[in-house]
Amino acid sequence: MLVFDDSFLEDRSALERADPVLRRLAEAGARLRRETAEARAPIASLGDLSRPRAVVAVGPESRFIRGMLEPVCPVPFVAWPAHGLPGWVGALDLVVVLASEGAPAGMIATVHEAVRRGAQLLIACPPASPVAEHAASRSTTVLPTGTADPLAAAIVVLAGLHRMHLGPAVHADAVADAMDQVAEDCSPYVSISENPAKDLAIGLGDALPLVWGGSVLAARASRRLAEALRAASGRPALAADADDLLPILETVAPHDPFADPFEDVAPSDRRPCLLTLDDGNTDELVRSAQSRLLAAADRNDVRVCRVEHRTGSDVERYATLLQTGMFASVYLALGLGRYHDE
Repeated sequence: MLVFDDSFLEDRSALERADPVLRRLAEAGARLRRETAEARAPIASLGDLSRPRAVVAVGPESRFIRGMLEPVCPVPFVAWPAHGLPGWVGALDLVVVLASEGAPAGMIATVHEAVRRGAQLLIACPPASPVAEHAASRSTTVLPTGTADPLAAAIVVLAGLHRMHLGPAVHADAVADAMDQVAEDCSPYVSISENPAKDLAIGLGDALPLVWGGSVLAARASRRLAEALRAASGRPALAADADDLLPILETVAPHDPFADPFEDVAPSDRRPCLLTLDDGNTDELVRSAQSRLLAAADRNDVRVCRVEHRTGSDVERYATLLQTGMFASVYLALGLGRYHDE
């Protein structure tokens, strides 16, 4: 069993082993600024396009796009798997493709199908790539990407959709500033006592995370974070709605105060930890669900960890919650000794 050692989080030599991953996280704001600058001209051209009948989004951040557009989009919006298109898609519709990291064969086939049907195409991808080649048509707008960052590409796409009067305004510079602030707060050179990501990693060091986000975007962040925690720890991590997490919390066995924390513990015997992502959503149902989860955790002596950010735009809050959690996942892996010298 891997035992979490928080001394690694202050050990310069240990932190250097995770430097490539930490550096990429810290550069998220810079990547967003770069992608935004390079896409400025093609985004400006989108203002001349007519409003589509419907929007279909394909790619790894399509559900994030849906979370942003659904409350305000004046036409139907669908987040679709990267294999084929709905049968009704045609020349009156807009197909949005997010392929900043390249495109599998299924996505290239989807792009080819959109071109064949005469649909408008808005595609975020490297300009010299197979997917851009297959997307070439008079109805295609390519938003060039070069950093292989899906979130940065998605935010650029949101800016393009706003230009088409299909989505909310997104201030990329403000989002980049929020990402920079997370990088500063969660820097490996900031001590545990002042570093929210290191503190979160310590809270999750010996636990099975149950991750909850109440709003649509916080729930999306919770699923992304659960994936990162599973990869970081090699343990289960579940992101789910309150109604699915409550039965788990209510069946947790009482904590044994005499248990030896250094004794080998079977994975099934690890205690859960409730991790809540709070973006300041004031909806009564969201607040009620959070209260029920916290009450159940308190009744059953389940540790609670929180990541909160309640200021700024929806995208700023989403990016802050997600980036803080991603930094914590790296520190979790580091504390568990999952980064090794080459």
